[in-house]
Amino acid sequence: MRTKKLRNFIFSIHRYIGLAVGLILILIGITGSLLVFHSDIDDWIVSQQFGVVIPQGQPISIDRTVEIAQAARPQWKAISVSIPKSDRHPFNVLMEEPKVNPDIYLDGAHQVFVNPYTEKVMGDRLERFSYYRFLLNLHYRLFVEQPGVILTGIVAVFLLVAAITGTLLWSGWRKLSTGFKIKWNAHIKRRNFDLHKVVGITTAVFLSLTAITGFGWNFADFTYPAIRAVTFSPTPNDDPVTSKPRSGQAPITLAKAVEQAKTALPGMQRISVDLPLSETGAISIYGLYGESWSTYGVAHIDRYSGQVLQAEDSRQPKSLGDRIINSFFDLHVGTFWGLPSRILYVLVGFAPLVLFITGVVMWQHRRENKNKSKSVKIPVTSDR
Repeated sequence: MRTKKLRNFIFSIHRYIGLAVGLILILIGITGSLLVFHSDIDDWIVSQQFGVVIPQGQPISIDRTVEIAQAARPQWKAISVSIPKSDRHPFNVLMEEPKVNPDIYLDGAHQVFVNPYTEKVMGDRLERFSYYRFLLNLHYRLFVEQPGVILTGIVAVFLLVAAITGTLLWSGWRKLSTGFKIKWNAHIKRRNFDLHKVVGITTAVFLSLTAITGFGWNFADFTYPAIRAVTFSPTPNDDPVTSKPRSGQAPITLAKAVEQAKTALPGMQRISVDLPLSETGAISIYGLYGESWSTYGVAHIDRYSGQVLQAEDSRQPKSLGDRIINSFFDLHVGTFWGLPSRILYVLVGFAPLVLFITGVVMWQHRRENKNKSKSVKIPVTSDR
């Protein structure tokens, strides 16, 4: 009897979580699927909107690129530039206009695309309306800034609880073969139930991973110190890295800074450069070692001497806490097995949609059955 009551209690939690946050989970799941291959999709969008780069001769330097963008858009200020991924990609210069809303990250930022061979500005767009930034803002904060970050973080907890309770309710615990079987020839109610249980159990682990890492990111001010405290890991130094101005010495070129970063962190790809925003600011070079953002390198270069002030290679984390935090991206986006796991995560992102629809259908069937049982009148017989 106690087992039945416990199961009913778990079932109620599972059902009402699904009904309460199901629509938000659908939105987060689908946008997450669309973000898995965001880089490839955005490259295609840029080529369709601004044209394809055709290699012809020697490409211009990163310094010349910034000069061209600044001259073409003098009302904006260049703050970073991304080096082309290949000879068929443009330079991407991020430029900032006076902020419309200082509380919104990169609110007045524009992406300016420069052809590395013709020295022409191919066009520009608001950064927040790029494919990646638009979907990320919807996925991460629902377009409502900090309240949205908190809301999606809380929804991640509900998703984790739903995945755990669904796993506990899974019928396969009684007989393993039935837990993964869908009776396509059965009544529609049975097919609906089978689809719900199979999709739920096959995606439970991956949905749990995205829930845990999503919560960890959204509440990083709490989770990161907690992870480092539990693992006895030191807190990294977040003090800004600064350059030392030298009398009569001009700043080094951005190209020189990139060379220094590549020497300190060999093998980096997809490199972007943050320009110093003050006389004492450093040149910051960011790059990836593959498709995953969890394997990255960062080098801060003194803008006058060219000295490497600080370098970080995520493949060689200094502590267990850093390794755990760096693993969030792979576990959340599905880059841990390369292309196969990324494709898997695209499908996992649509699981909340299937589970919500099948769950609502089951809920309606239960309501109908309850109403029918209440409407049945028991005949009264006399003892004459």
